[in-house]
Amino acid sequence: MTWMKKVLAGAVCAMAFVSPTLAEDLNLFAWSEYVPQTVLDGFQKETGIKVKYETYASNEEMLSKLMAGGNYDIIQPSEYTIEALIAAGKLTKLDPQKIPNLKNLDPAFTKMAHDPGNKYSVPWMSGTVGIVYNTEKVKEPIKGFADVFNGTHTGRIVALDDGREIVSWVLATKGKDINQMTDDNLALVKPIMAGWLKQIKIYDSDSPKTPLLNVDVDVGVVWSGEGALILQKEPKKFKWVLPSEGTHRFIDSLAIPIASKHADAAMKFMNYILKPEVSKLISDEFPYTNPNAEARKLLDEAAKANPASYPADDAKLALFHDIGKRSAAVDEIYTNLKSQ
Repeated sequence: MTWMKKVLAGAVCAMAFVSPTLAEDLNLFAWSEYVPQTVLDGFQKETGIKVKYETYASNEEMLSKLMAGGNYDIIQPSEYTIEALIAAGKLTKLDPQKIPNLKNLDPAFTKMAHDPGNKYSVPWMSGTVGIVYNTEKVKEPIKGFADVFNGTHTGRIVALDDGREIVSWVLATKGKDINQMTDDNLALVKPIMAGWLKQIKIYDSDSPKTPLLNVDVDVGVVWSGEGALILQKEPKKFKWVLPSEGTHRFIDSLAIPIASKHADAAMKFMNYILKPEVSKLISDEFPYTNPNAEARKLLDEAAKANPASYPADDAKLALFHDIGKRSAAVDEIYTNLKSQ
């Protein structure tokens, strides 16, 4: 055998020992504290495909890294971000034949305005932004955002580190549409928000339950899944409140960036998480509102009765919509006021 033939033969042998799933490894870019390791392990066991999980703390952070060329096969945007990505042609259209478990979704989650018919996204979890407070420390009932930021709880508040959210809270207290980020509305918001931010002790979008459970703060404006976990641990100590002024109802979904090199494998992952028993694992660890109707049937009664997970009254819940270039103005106001 010549030297060249030996080299080629060695190369062929080396290729034969490369893992056949290596090229199929998926890069998932998703919210922190939202994807159970058991789900990732189960998917790898079933398909041989490894999922590499990188986290972010806001839709804006995710968008920034994605647009900067981040190598992601699956992302987990909220509804208004999906709306923007679809409009910009940045998402891969899904093949429903490859995701037969879409049939398990609650029909309500197949008619959402940001992606009717789930052509580009598969719902992961839904939830709300609400208020949770320590009843041993707070004696006057809290009913809404105005009560949280009335000055009584200064230095004892944890809030989401999210400018769009906080601006929407101020708008809600003024009876304004939380999606109308007009110049007039932002001018109205700015001085009120300046006063609110001075009262916040901790900004935390990742795990706001932690300072509440550790009694570092008494009141939190948090994601509903975080509130649900608090109620699971300390049901007599804490109270969950859906703000009387109205609040954001979010839909977090899986979507495939147009630049993904492994779209078929990504759709396999989407189909996997829609299995009722798998979706239940997500609810067990992160008790948001599960959009999977079949998975909900597997939840125990206590989980379905948790008011943070499944609110009794959704009349004042509103989805966010894409606000385009106005998001820069919102971010500028938040960043400047927070640094003061």
